[in-house]
Amino acid sequence: MKLSKAQYDEIAQFLGHVQPTRQSLRKLKEKFPSQSQSTLLSIFSQEYQKQIKRTHAKHHTAEAIETYYQRYLNGVMKNAAAPVLLELANEVDFAPSLMARIVLERFLQEKEQAIPSKTLINSMLRDPSQIPDGVLANQVYQCTVNDCCYGPLVDCIKHAIGHEHEVLLQEMLLEKNLSFIAVEGHIIHWIESKASFGDESSHQAYLQDQFWSYWNRFGPGLVIYWYGFIEELDCHRERGILLKDCFPTDIVTLRHSMAQH
Repeated sequence: MKLSKAQYDEIAQFLGHVQPTRQSLRKLKEKFPSQSQSTLLSIFSQEYQKQIKRTHAKHHTAEAIETYYQRYLNGVMKNAAAPVLLELANEVDFAPSLMARIVLERFLQEKEQAIPSKTLINSMLRDPSQIPDGVLANQVYQCTVNDCCYGPLVDCIKHAIGHEHEVLLQEMLLEKNLSFIAVEGHIIHWIESKASFGDESSHQAYLQDQFWSYWNRFGPGLVIYWYGFIEELDCHRERGILLKDCFPTDIVTLRHSMAQH
């Protein structure tokens, strides 16, 4: 699904005024019923990640970390079963999984009298039963399962969706036995699969980190944003990078074009 820049901006502006919860996602679908749900979900996730990156530093100052940890301790002392960490994350507008990481790291630092390794923290976030404190383990679990955009569960889902679309693309190419194709008058030597929505910031990063490198090495190519993109971004066709939101149906193969001559 292609969106105009104006349509995308309207969605992004709406998301700027709501919290990143499942309730907000439902409101988003109600507000923009004509848009694909998977496209809205992808935009929802990407806009939230941008917001988190903008505010990441303020949540990781020594003062903020200590405040969060003491509030966690005070909260579970009053009611260990209450979703203390989850509510704290929502209150300060921070991702629940990232809040859980901050408090877990601070807890382990106090317990071990040393800075814990990232490997250990990641392992405990993936499997909270490894955390040597039952109350904190439950709090971390609550954050993980209620985080729409971050954390080990979301990472697994994103990886699976990305792999699924790569396999789908591979099957389509194998089925047609293609080495290279022509799409809308453009020769295509490579195809990149992106199981996400193509917004300005992500597309510019991909151009710089991936697409122009592919273009330099292999020649012109095609990027498929399976959940749509801002149509104004499809502006490099003459230079040799096309954007589509699905596998092209109007392709011409080398074999096909030779048979016509």
